[in-house]
Amino acid sequence: MHETKPSQPEHNNPSDRYNASSADAGDTAPPPPPPSQHAFDPQPDPKPHNAEPRSKSRFGWPVLATSVVLAGLLGGGAGGLAVHYLDDGAPTASNELRDSEQFNRTDNVTATTEAAAVASPSVVTLSVGGEQAEGSGSGIILDDQGHILTNTHVVTLGGQTAAASVMVQTHDGEVYEAEVVGLDPMSDLAVIKIEAEGLEPMEMGSTENLNVGDQAVAIGAPLGLSGTVTEGIISNLDRTISVASSAAPEEQEAPQEENPFEFRLPDNTEAPAAQGQIHLNVIQSDAAINPGNSGGALVDQEGRLIGINVAIATRTEGNVGLGFAIPVEYAQRVAQELIENGEVSHGVLGVTIVPTAQGNISSGAQIVEVVEDGPAAGTQLQPDDVITAVNGQPVMDPGSLSATVREYPGGTDVELTVVRDGEELTETVTLGSMN
Repeated sequence: MHETKPSQPEHNNPSDRYNASSADAGDTAPPPPPPSQHAFDPQPDPKPHNAEPRSKSRFGWPVLATSVVLAGLLGGGAGGLAVHYLDDGAPTASNELRDSEQFNRTDNVTATTEAAAVASPSVVTLSVGGEQAEGSGSGIILDDQGHILTNTHVVTLGGQTAAASVMVQTHDGEVYEAEVVGLDPMSDLAVIKIEAEGLEPMEMGSTENLNVGDQAVAIGAPLGLSGTVTEGIISNLDRTISVASSAAPEEQEAPQEENPFEFRLPDNTEAPAAQGQIHLNVIQSDAAINPGNSGGALVDQEGRLIGINVAIATRTEGNVGLGFAIPVEYAQRVAQELIENGEVSHGVLGVTIVPTAQGNISSGAQIVEVVEDGPAAGTQLQPDDVITAVNGQPVMDPGSLSATVREYPGGTDVELTVVRDGEELTETVTLGSMN
């Protein structure tokens, strides 16, 4: 066993050639939000949940020093919240939260306070140990059957182990041993499961009506400090990042350009020798997110889940106001497929693409080659076409196209907006599948 040290793997956006048929370059736009935005509701689990909880008193954290790079982003909670006003206009806690132990007073309660009170019971802290590494992270409770959503890089310790021991501490201090239900490296999402009663599932929100400037609340366990609440705003709703991932399939080598920031998975303790790269469409927030927050949730002002915190951009250790979360709609699809099938389908377009850059500005993804016998082979797509949107969602560069296509399951029909010789046209493609 060797001593783990914080790592800062480089995560760079691709600059030249992307292969959309390879492990990280096929791409999709996020699926529409589910019809119901209430608690996550997977298929019934026939197994009983009568396991005895472990000790409630002490939860030993393997990594608490400030140099630790393991992260657990926030977790959002169940139940909508309402702020009521007295005659003098001062907000007071809603009736369902008035008796909460989290309140020292029930008048002049801020929206952040209520959001935290609603969401916190649905956030858990993870302690993960492998043969040569250990760390901590966060997660959110999906249902009363014990399914918990977190990041793949939390459960695998940044790809260093495929057989980690995962312990979960719930909001009330109880500790449980978890089993891994499924991992999805391409979205960096994972589902684990505990046997417990009285769990409070998180209420699902939606990104559909979010605006830049809306309030965002992060809840999680940075540096193992459970129940930490930070608050900020939605900074951007259409950001695409590329993140190194040792768990993702390797893509063909492509020239890379240096990023002004390092898109770092906060939970990584040590950079594995071989790393692939994944592209993710994310919500950007300035709520403080630090190592230990990974796998937790970003919630709106009503305490509803809007994203799973996954990465930060920083030139140094710690938070600099650039945090990124996987949108809830995509996270729900991945979680449901992991619970039902143990794996997730991701779309593949089957074209090789490069940026259409003018200086440092890119708009769209230019096709270099349509892969023979690939999903796009039977369409009218041809070299030099520039793809500018997928189902109406703008494509800014090859990474954006890759992230968008991946969000759809294989077999989905998508409408591409294409510019050819200055003329705009549309082309429908049935996506292939990575599985």
